[in-house]
Amino acid sequence: MFILASASPRRKELLAQVIPKFGVIPATADEKVNVSLFPEKTACALAESKCDEVFKTHPEDTVIGCDTIVCFGDEVFGKPKDREEAARTLRRLSGKTHFVITGVCVRNKYKKLIDFDKTEVKFNILSEEFIKIYVDGGSPLDKAGSYGIQDGGIVKEYFGSYTNVVGLPVNLVRKMLKEVRK
Repeated sequence: MFILASASPRRKELLAQVIPKFGVIPATADEKVNVSLFPEKTACALAESKCDEVFKTHPEDTVIGCDTIVCFGDEVFGKPKDREEAARTLRRLSGKTHFVITGVCVRNKYKKLIDFDKTEVKFNILSEEFIKIYVDGGSPLDKAGSYGIQDGGIVKEYFGSYTNVVGLPVNLVRKMLKEVRK
């Protein structure tokens, strides 16, 4: 059986494009960002931690763990702690380009694979009124970088995987699942 180690409804929806039947067991591992690592390594380490946590109690299954972070210069944004932090993050990213990195760990009793996908994203210029309405709506509170690419009016353009920005790089996961079965 396949298990997604995430509570994200967006990841669940995207994984269903790759495998029709799987279980969901959210990892409870702390998502602390280690700023001493390169962002790609941070995303992979967080994904691995989630995957390993669930695998410990399900060693006969194939577990998929993911973690998404947003990188802007030397700043790394995960999920905001509150509305104020979400608004600050959106102000920082407004009109600018950043990177979204999703680390993926796929593990079964035979293999453990870890990889990442990286997408360049450019924001529209966001007005204070837009930011207030968006934050008050609650959407940014469970998303890395305080936004969802699927939410209108935020992203001007992106280069790379759309599904990576949503939180599960479909093509990468498909490739890793094929490899872990070999």
